[in-house]
Amino acid sequence: MDSGDMAWMLISTALVVFMVPGLALFYGGMTRSKNVLNMLMMNMVCIGLVPLLWVLFTYSLGNNGNEDQGWFEFGGKLIGNFDVAGLDGIAGEDLIGVAFFMTFASITPALISGAVADRMKFSAWVVFAAIWSIIVYTPVTYWVYTGFHHTGGFGISADLPALDFAGGTAIHINAGVAALALVLVLGKRKGWPSEPMAPHNLTMVLLGTGILWFGWFGFNAGSAGAANGQAAQALMNTFVAPAAGMLSWLLVEKLRDGHATTLGAASGVVAGLVAITPAAGYVSTLSSIVFGLVAGVGCYFAIQLKGKFGYDDSLDVVGVHGVGGILGGLLLGLFASADVGGTDGLLYGEGKFFLTQIVAMLTVIIYSFFVTLALAKVLDLTMGLRADEEDEHEGLDLTQHAERAYSNA
Repeated sequence: MDSGDMAWMLISTALVVFMVPGLALFYGGMTRSKNVLNMLMMNMVCIGLVPLLWVLFTYSLGNNGNEDQGWFEFGGKLIGNFDVAGLDGIAGEDLIGVAFFMTFASITPALISGAVADRMKFSAWVVFAAIWSIIVYTPVTYWVYTGFHHTGGFGISADLPALDFAGGTAIHINAGVAALALVLVLGKRKGWPSEPMAPHNLTMVLLGTGILWFGWFGFNAGSAGAANGQAAQALMNTFVAPAAGMLSWLLVEKLRDGHATTLGAASGVVAGLVAITPAAGYVSTLSSIVFGLVAGVGCYFAIQLKGKFGYDDSLDVVGVHGVGGILGGLLLGLFASADVGGTDGLLYGEGKFFLTQIVAMLTVIIYSFFVTLALAKVLDLTMGLRADEEDEHEGLDLTQHAERAYSNA
């Protein structure tokens, strides 16, 4: 790395760290006032817990396919390394890669927290986030960023691998599917869906949205790994796609419900950000508009499904992150341009690439869902996942943390 590239990666890493408190505000504003501190804590604890696991061993397992450091084989392929120091042989400028990907690992379980708002024990969440990061996120990030891109991989063609520029599959689909599995075990909030459970602070939601969007420039453009033209394209796409996502969500709201809402604007921005994430450095600016428009409409209708199917995804993690990630991966298979990122999609004549995108996403969906489901069931049978009914009624801020977000005075 030259000094310019290093400076950009240092800035990008800091921007992604900032996304975690942004996500906490975004989710916290959408909860009821008696649970806002609990939601903030569920997010913030992830940047206390996950980085320690990362530097001890999960980085080595998930991101290092070096033959000299492989610690076991699976299907003839070396899978990472395991050393108790965690970063053996990694020093100097190489650490920026460790730190940058550590921010991705930290925010992924935090995304799941929105699905279980208002009812999960904090102690159970901490244990879940730690184990999930090890047994779900770590192998998935290896498959997506090592296995899917190299010979053999996880059954994906080495000649035309699946692509995920900044985490549409590894982060958003992974978290969205895991969220669905977790809420199926956890159960519905008391009173849902008959009782109103409106966001308590939309000002906080918009502030969180702005912080997320700001940090997402580091998330996506930083994934270029350098201060170059691809980073500039990713930055531009990260501006345009969520703008289109906001407008398309608001249009659907206005046509269906008669009002364009603040929550809808925020949700449309996040839907557009999620959808463009896997494609940010692989598609043109005009194509990114399509990503945002499709995500705004698609995610709006996706969140209506929870009422029809009866699963209580409190803050629409499944509908926005899961569905948004899938839409982004499929659209990447269509719109990828060799002029931008070196690979053409189906619209440019490469049907095989579109198929590998589907296989990659299905692999992650199946693995994440069933492993998360098993983990949730084991934790529920042992320590219990759910807060007591009385605690849930009183509010998790007071019962889990002995604090109130707002004074009664």
